Amino acid sequence: MKIVFLDEYSVCGRSLESITRQGEYTGYDTTSPDEVLSHCKGAEVVISNKVVLDAATIAALPDLRLICVAATGMNNIDLAAAADHDIEVRNAVGYSTYSVAETTLCSALSLLREVTYYNDFFHSGCYAASERIFNFDRPTAQLRGKRWGIIGLGNIGREVGRLAEAFGCEVVYYSTSGAEREEPYPRVELDNLLTTSDIVSIHCPLNERTAGLIGKEELAKMKSSAILINVARGGIVDEAALATALNNGVIRGAALDVFSSEPLRESPLYNIKDKYRLLASPHNAWSSVEAIDRLIGCIARNIEEYKAKRK
Repeated sequence: MKIVFLDEYSVCGRSLESITRQGEYTGYDTTSPDEVLSHCKGAEVVISNKVVLDAATIAALPDLRLICVAATGMNNIDLAAAADHDIEVRNAVGYSTYSVAETTLCSALSLLREVTYYNDFFHSGCYAASERIFNFDRPTAQLRGKRWGIIGLGNIGREVGRLAEAFGCEVVYYSTSGAEREEPYPRVELDNLLTTSDIVSIHCPLNERTAGLIGKEELAKMKSSAILINVARGGIVDEAALATALNNGVIRGAALDVFSSEPLRESPLYNIKDKYRLLASPHNAWSSVEAIDRLIGCIARNIEEYKAKRK
């Protein structure tokens, strides 16, 4: 059985032995759109994190029987085309819950405690040159006693809620799906969450209900002391509206790990007047080594289960 990994760089050099031992394995560090067909030729199993497998590509790969998505989201795969060609598609669920939740808490603490500013203050030599023991250029705030609003209470949202409660926050949530279920936190409407929360974090999928969910009007409803954290998908937040809100002091700050296009090229987010209002990272909230190892384990199990069914 031939197994191909199209963007092996996405697992950060961690051991793939649980996958490579299962067949004739070839790993490509990256795969450009014009290389997809040649890299996948003859493969029965293709692993892809973000490389797109569209309908035309799938139709041109007669040996392909299993696509393993090295992530949870499967928007890079034409699922209908895969089904039409009797190709199984499996993703990885739950591997990054703790890492993304911890990044969310880290982001809130970093913004409220002005960690980036005071780290720069120290390393720039300003502290060494100061005549004072303390510096209060940017007032800080604590988490305890804050209201934390969660948009999307799935696995990651629940873990964020658990951690936020442990820090003494009051937790509420908004359901983007509208599903009624028993949860440990009060469910509120979006307007209520935005107007009353000190921290708003986004953990929902990007779909027709959530695209552009947070725009100019929604940001204007938030407290001027509030922070917004998006570790879900970039298209949920209007980036231009967020940049304007940060520049005009509509909200205190924001943390983003996801963007409307990745890598993010030209964007008003690169022109924030006060850079300490925006904490940004290159879509790696999920990527602790522990999470990557769990991801690889999920892929290996998906291949093993496919092989067992094939016998």
